[in-house]
Amino acid sequence: MQEEDTYRKIIHVDMDAFYASVEQLDNPELRGKPVAVGGSEVRGVVSAASYEARKFGVRSAMSGYLAKQKCPHIIFVKPRYDRYQEISTKVREIFYEYTDLVEPLSLDEAYLDVTKNKKGNPSASLIAQEIRDRIYDDLELRASAGISINKFIAKVASDINKPNGQKTINPEEVLSFLEDLPVNKFYGVGKVTAAKMHNLGIFKGEDLKKKSLEELTTLFGKSGQFYFNIVRGMHKSKVKPDRIRKSIAAERTFSENISSEIFMLERLDKIAEELERRMINSETKGKTITLKIKYSDFTQQTRSKTVHHFLQKKEEFMPVVKELLYQEKLQNSVRLLGISFGNLDTEKKEPFWVQLKFEF
Repeated sequence: MQEEDTYRKIIHVDMDAFYASVEQLDNPELRGKPVAVGGSEVRGVVSAASYEARKFGVRSAMSGYLAKQKCPHIIFVKPRYDRYQEISTKVREIFYEYTDLVEPLSLDEAYLDVTKNKKGNPSASLIAQEIRDRIYDDLELRASAGISINKFIAKVASDINKPNGQKTINPEEVLSFLEDLPVNKFYGVGKVTAAKMHNLGIFKGEDLKKKSLEELTTLFGKSGQFYFNIVRGMHKSKVKPDRIRKSIAAERTFSENISSEIFMLERLDKIAEELERRMINSETKGKTITLKIKYSDFTQQTRSKTVHHFLQKKEEFMPVVKELLYQEKLQNSVRLLGISFGNLDTEKKEPFWVQLKFEF
């Protein structure tokens, strides 16, 4: 594990059922009821589920049809990303009162390095509690947090006492915590990898730790080094306050499958309007336009084109989208269309970084 004098104090803050909680905040009639943001009882995919819905097994990325089967009285609401962005910005403003080293992962979660913080508070645990209290007092929303010596352990810890809780893994507790942690709880170990580990007799961190670097590399390729390090508490990734956004996208799942390119262009025009709004709000332009097509049999296809100059407005990139649509014949009827921008005009800056030793 890393030496004591290089301990960092990292907080991972994760908003509880963020999209669904915002909907319940804005609509008191939804409070205490099972809510799914996105999807419908016929089709579509759930973007987020309230904790009342999760009790029935409803999860994000689940089909609306299955969510309805699991929870017959579930309430579907349309996502309002403008509102979620607005609230997310306010949450981050709270973060910045404590440190400039904030790395957003999405609208509802972020890493904070509070090794040296604006409040001069030596306790990362107390800072996390104060931040969570501020979020509730100012915005009436709940958040959970994980606190430890690096991003990996803080991320794992934030899930332990959810919802509306926090967990601190102190430096002296790190190794025993990781040894006792089921491998499927390791951030970065998905279902397929966890199943492979189980077949190899690797169920907890202590089992993983018995494998040599050579064995892990043979079994898991480049990821073997990662697994070797993290089970020993080694994760040197810094909190990157200027984390570069690599793409911006907008997509829509349709209530009925579409077979005609003419109808698809009508839908794409609406999607392009939303994408333009997101590009303008983020003050971003891009050179690579990608058309995403998901067919009725759930197979997916992407078609991309990179232009020589940066685009942002719908009138600029819609001709490219149209070209991509007619690039080749459709394979089937279509249930989802999306447009995304890559190769963005974001500039990378060198992040400020400091490592100091304080009490947890």
